[in-house]
Amino acid sequence: MRKSRHNLKSPEQELRIFRVRALLALVVVFSLTGLLMGRLAYLQVVQHEVYTTRSEKNRVRVEPLPPTRGLIYDRNGELLAENRPTYNLTLVRERVEDLDATLTRLVQILELSPEEAEAFRVRSRQRQRPFQPALLMSDLDEGQIARLAVNRHLLPGVEVEAQLLRYYPDAEVMAHALGYVGRINAEELERLDAGRYAGTHFIGKTGVERFYEDALHGEAGLRKVETNARGRVLRELGRTDPLPGKDLTLTLDKELQHLAFELLDGRRGAIVAIEPATGGILAMVSAPGYDTNQFVTGIDVASYRGLQEDLDLPLYNRAIRGHYPPGSTIKPFLALAGLAEGVITPDKTIYDPGYFQLPNDDRRYRNWLRWGHGRVDMERSIAVSNNTYYYSLAHDLGIDRIHANMTDFGFGTRVGHDIFGESAALMPSRDWKRERYNQPWYPGETLSVGIGQGYWQLTPLQLATATAVLANRGHWVKPRLARSLGGEALPEPLPDTPEDIELTNEGWWDRVFSGMEKVISGHEGTARRTGVGLEYRMGGKSGTAQVFSLGQDQKYNADELAERLRDHALFMAFAPIEEPQIAVSVIVENAGGGSTHAAHLARAMTDAWLLDDDEPDVEEIREEMDEDDERLAGN
Repeated sequence: MRKSRHNLKSPEQELRIFRVRALLALVVVFSLTGLLMGRLAYLQVVQHEVYTTRSEKNRVRVEPLPPTRGLIYDRNGELLAENRPTYNLTLVRERVEDLDATLTRLVQILELSPEEAEAFRVRSRQRQRPFQPALLMSDLDEGQIARLAVNRHLLPGVEVEAQLLRYYPDAEVMAHALGYVGRINAEELERLDAGRYAGTHFIGKTGVERFYEDALHGEAGLRKVETNARGRVLRELGRTDPLPGKDLTLTLDKELQHLAFELLDGRRGAIVAIEPATGGILAMVSAPGYDTNQFVTGIDVASYRGLQEDLDLPLYNRAIRGHYPPGSTIKPFLALAGLAEGVITPDKTIYDPGYFQLPNDDRRYRNWLRWGHGRVDMERSIAVSNNTYYYSLAHDLGIDRIHANMTDFGFGTRVGHDIFGESAALMPSRDWKRERYNQPWYPGETLSVGIGQGYWQLTPLQLATATAVLANRGHWVKPRLARSLGGEALPEPLPDTPEDIELTNEGWWDRVFSGMEKVISGHEGTARRTGVGLEYRMGGKSGTAQVFSLGQDQKYNADELAERLRDHALFMAFAPIEEPQIAVSVIVENAGGGSTHAAHLARAMTDAWLLDDDEPDVEEIREEMDEDDERLAGN
């Protein structure tokens, strides 16, 4: 059977088919190659800068360099706040794949207690700027650093940083004056300059640390580093060094501050000493104190709760926030107000039968000496602290003129220049009572104000400031803690300094000073035992602030009252009278009369500042106070 020719192979046809297919394949290959080359050209030429930047970011990292915080010195160059090298544990959340697993591993490696572990986890989740390290733990010990180094490969995003940490050598003594630094919280993070505080974990929280935060902090720097695929630093490529904070020199005298703290001996109270010529605060102590170093690294919950629940309130700055009735310490100021307003003259006398009565009122406002002091003039009224004289004076002045004259001395106002957290306390007035209680002012309330009781409240800083203005014969100086910043002295006079107090008769200052000198050196003076052996002229005034109100005919008996209901002891003084170099206010809570405890402490402060002898014998001073207590109890 013959085959059809159509079933035979056709080489020509197959060649044509092959050529078509080969051509199509070449077109496809060249097309794909063209697309690939175009894509490569686009990436390498058009997108060159974009991908170079991305590559650099993977290889090169910019890290912030925190500045060194400025140091704080006392007036003699003694270091009060320093920076100690330490190691901190930080974490960058964006570089951690499994945060919970990493934290669990860290807790095991560092061998943390359950309370520490919880605090650890809380810190790790606090708000933080992207790619900024969060501070997990401060002041690592050598064992913790070694264990972290061994396990470093298991902890991506976790670093141990060498950094300077704030340290206070005299933490308890300087607590309320210096304040402290602490970790930056979420609220502070919102308001702080991101660039300036980059890499910074601490900020001033209280005291001068907070008031001068901007100057003490400095300016952050940065460094550019090369890293490997795991993010570990291989080498440094460049840096901009940070600018350190300015050093701060205070007007405080470290030795006088220590003496004031030792004199209070753990009793609740405050001592403030001011240099009248400059307003420089020589000592400002509130007792009891507390260890501010605990707050730098982060105080644990139990310790903080203990401080908060302590009945003695160690966290409370009594020197600038404590509110106390001034008692008789304000009598020299009221005497000057009476002279200025023409209500009294230095030689005008009254007869004191032991009480004062308002017209058409049967109530008797009693003198502390129940049988009275007899005939009393201005100087004697100050020396013996006669209440009847000041009931009469206050009644004649009226609350409006009392308020005006006392605010001139700074009562009821914030007097300090750089005192963070200072309270204005309260200088009562007719308007204040109407606004506060919606009631009129009564004449009997004026009499209470006249002896420093009733609504009137002051702070120890206010009393020391008013005493300095008095010592300066009306010349105002605002109290300050800073003497120089960055080597440059603060300007004088300070901004917002009140106007000087001027009297029509300059001799009135001398007459008031004479009465104050008799308080300490006169034979009738309420603090005459304090003046024994005095080597300079000193003016002062004692005060007793009531805590527990007595009935009209009741007699105060400290032995029958709970300790915290007993009177506060106050004393204000300045010396030497002819050229004042120190003004002091002392308040000891629930210590009884100011002519015993508080007066002895004020004398010890002035002795330490004015005399070249060794520091006062604190034990001897305590024995003298005990003897005075026994003598008064015997009476």
